[in-house]
Amino acid sequence: METKGLAGKRTGWRLALALSLAAWTGGLAYAADYHAPHMPWGAPDLEGDWASFSRTPLERPDGVTALTLSDAEAAALEKKLNQRIVHPADDPLGQGESEWFPDAHLARVAGQARTSWITSPTDGRVPYTPQTRKLLDALRARFATDFDNPEDRPPQERCLIGTRGVSGPPLLGALFPTNFQIVQTAGAVAILSEVNHDVRLVRLNARHVPAAITPWMGDSIGWWAGKTLVVETTNFNPRDAFHVQFELSANTRIVERFTRISATQILYEFGVEDPTIYTQPWRGEMVLTASKDPIYEVACHEGNYSLAGVLAGAREDEAKAASVKAVAK
Repeated sequence: METKGLAGKRTGWRLALALSLAAWTGGLAYAADYHAPHMPWGAPDLEGDWASFSRTPLERPDGVTALTLSDAEAAALEKKLNQRIVHPADDPLGQGESEWFPDAHLARVAGQARTSWITSPTDGRVPYTPQTRKLLDALRARFATDFDNPEDRPPQERCLIGTRGVSGPPLLGALFPTNFQIVQTAGAVAILSEVNHDVRLVRLNARHVPAAITPWMGDSIGWWAGKTLVVETTNFNPRDAFHVQFELSANTRIVERFTRISATQILYEFGVEDPTIYTQPWRGEMVLTASKDPIYEVACHEGNYSLAGVLAGAREDEAKAASVKAVAK
């Protein structure tokens, strides 16, 4: 049960996030001269295939202070970031030479190149508490050394959820096809992620399920606020906490806003609050672009040879270490 102190803190945070969401006029400003088509029951039409692929990361890269860049600055940063992928500093397997990545550009919102999805705080970083940072360091250290059992590996490696948290919420980008398909009915909106073929069902004008029910990707409910679909997600699964791109908990609340701003674009905004792991609410935005590419099946589990490989490699290392130890004796 929440303590009175935490309950009061959450109330204050929710008020802060509500005020922040109310201040999100970007979608309406971008869409002021655009009249989106409507579904037969009157709701704005968001249906279709959409993509968020770009070189813009969730958090702003080290050494970059501005949210937006000039064309010349954007080109220089794109070259630097793409070089890190093609020629990583630590590449013992020759991956940089064996794998191909398409040329990736920074995403643009209202024509301006963006250096991060995060718009608040102004430094473009997730505002973790010191305790959460220590937990993240411990988790990363554990995943780098703990190969005893498949259950000890993160859920992304086990194909339980989409890698790098791209299935949402929030819907994030990555350097592989981050395509989504939106399907609407009068009572629900379904969001299919190509990665891991995850489907998130947003129940409209509904209540959240009981707190004891914690599905993958949380429990999402939504409503229409004029031209904008607003989605609130709570009840996150504890095993879904380590999202790779950021950390969340069972107490996390995420609010998303989808606003059709042109025939080929949806302005996607999101806010995240959790006083147990963040020092303040944080938010971000990106443009989802209409895609002509088909949604392919990503057979992660069926083709997941890597999980068996890393476990087998760990057993091989243990056997070699035991052999060396025996010879030393």
